[in-house]
Amino acid sequence: MCGIVGVLGDHEAAPILVEALKRLEYRGYDSAGIATVNGGHLDRRRAVGKLVNLSDLLVHDPLPGKSGIGHTRWATHGAPSVVNAHPHQAGPVAVVHNGIIENFRELRAELAAKGFHFVTETDTETVALLVQSYMAEDNTPVEAARLTLGRLHGAFALAFLFDGEEDLLIAARKGSPLAIGHGDGEMFVGSDAIALAPLTDRITYLEEGDWAVLTRTSLEIRDATGNLVNRDMRRIEVDSARVDKGGHKHFMAKEIAEQPSVIGEAIRHYMSADGNSVALPGDDLDFTAIDRLTMVACGTAFYACLTAKYWFEQLAQLPVEVDIASEFRYREPPITPRTVALFVSQSGETADTLAALRYCHEKADQIVSVVNVPESSIARESDLALPILAGTEIGVASTKAFTCQLTVLLMLALKAAEQRGTITPDRLADLLAHLRALPNTLNHALDQNAATERAARKLAEASDVLFLGRGLMYPLALEGALKLKEISYIHAEAYASGELKHGPIALIDNALPVVVMAPRDTLFEKTVSNMQEVLARGGKVLLITDAAGAAEAASDTWETIVLPQVDPVLAPILYAVPAQLLAYHTAIAKGTDVDQPRNLAKSVTVE
Repeated sequence: MCGIVGVLGDHEAAPILVEALKRLEYRGYDSAGIATVNGGHLDRRRAVGKLVNLSDLLVHDPLPGKSGIGHTRWATHGAPSVVNAHPHQAGPVAVVHNGIIENFRELRAELAAKGFHFVTETDTETVALLVQSYMAEDNTPVEAARLTLGRLHGAFALAFLFDGEEDLLIAARKGSPLAIGHGDGEMFVGSDAIALAPLTDRITYLEEGDWAVLTRTSLEIRDATGNLVNRDMRRIEVDSARVDKGGHKHFMAKEIAEQPSVIGEAIRHYMSADGNSVALPGDDLDFTAIDRLTMVACGTAFYACLTAKYWFEQLAQLPVEVDIASEFRYREPPITPRTVALFVSQSGETADTLAALRYCHEKADQIVSVVNVPESSIARESDLALPILAGTEIGVASTKAFTCQLTVLLMLALKAAEQRGTITPDRLADLLAHLRALPNTLNHALDQNAATERAARKLAEASDVLFLGRGLMYPLALEGALKLKEISYIHAEAYASGELKHGPIALIDNALPVVVMAPRDTLFEKTVSNMQEVLARGGKVLLITDAAGAAEAASDTWETIVLPQVDPVLAPILYAVPAQLLAYHTAIAKGTDVDQPRNLAKSVTVE
């Protein structure tokens, strides 16, 4: 979602702000802007579209000053435009905002009644005008910000900059993440540590309801009740190299290619020293003491949970419920005794998932999270946080984070099976051996890049695509369809193969490509039977299978992608690779923006 940066420094702020905003591009945005204070004067520059447009504007119309705030906006209230772009300024204050002010209409009416004039369609302008109104009543900037924060309902991260105040920056968070960076005689604000990585490795995370007053040499944090609080300063290691493309054309291509190495790291992290069992941090998660697992997530992470449901139920004989976070939180389901609630989120800041987690507090026996950011809100509010160790993922369409989520969830299911006595030692040892070999198997899958690209060029000519899969391949079909629609903008849907005759078969004609994901497993014959129904009606089948499956069923297909043989339990991790490559190459063929597809944000921190 929107990205926020702020700096109180010793050098010109504009280039620092723009460079920090570039590191937040992965979050998705449609406009950008910065504001600075120079010689006591507050000024700003804003542009629609990519950051290069803002950079060009600053070349022709520079913005001096060593204090500043910046923002990349993903439109919620009001269309993308220069007028609606952040920072918003009202008299002596400029504001940048991530989130939604839910009571902005009431505040807007109140301000209009006092004679304040609105020029934008945004909820954020209300915040700026509210601060201005309090300052007009002879309140100091800090007091005006405090009074304003007390009036706001909703989720937000905010940064305030003031005319005539070159050594003051105010930041606040409620629902949306915000970090403070400590420099030497400098202070920084960022939506996440990635933005601040080149500037400092000393980070303080604001907690829910916190607001902070920054100068170059001091930091004062107050909680939601106004009390002074201390928040830990942590040293954060962010690998800057992982925020460049590493010689690849796109971040997505790089992140697909990184999967063997990052999955290998995750496997080593959760494997015991002797390689014979799964080792969890803390080792206090007892699956014999629970009767049910509730899993909650959004988007791609939700499909990871759907996959893990098969693993937990088949391997560990543990009943599992899987919910979309945005539905779970409003359905208010009863949490029965002896239930563990498990939440999956790449960013660890997904608003609906975080709200669902908070709903489960004091209801579930234990809160467990699977996240890519160990310092995130979801991780910090969990009893046990399991990092997926994917490294920074920049591409909006999740690739390596998805397969690392799958890897960690599989190892967790194996741990549950081991504790519950539902897997034999020989079978556990066999699956762990297959896991250790998985990175090499993934490398062989990546070798099918050329075949996938050939198939994608054909797929790019379609306006609709159908994905089919059975068993563990059904959630992978859902994920494949999501990836394709995310970055190529082709309408794609996925169904369990057995549901074909219950409606989707009506769509089959000679213009509809059907992607069938079918390793040669115990369900293969049933999937092939459904595939033949597609072929009989003129449908064009793109079969993704292994050598045994190809030998048996590829003769009549439109295209076939052949993957290495793998234990069926591990197949979802392997088959994610061609699904990702297929979407990637289709998007390339169509000329769409692979890393930053339209209308999408990497981290969804508002509803």
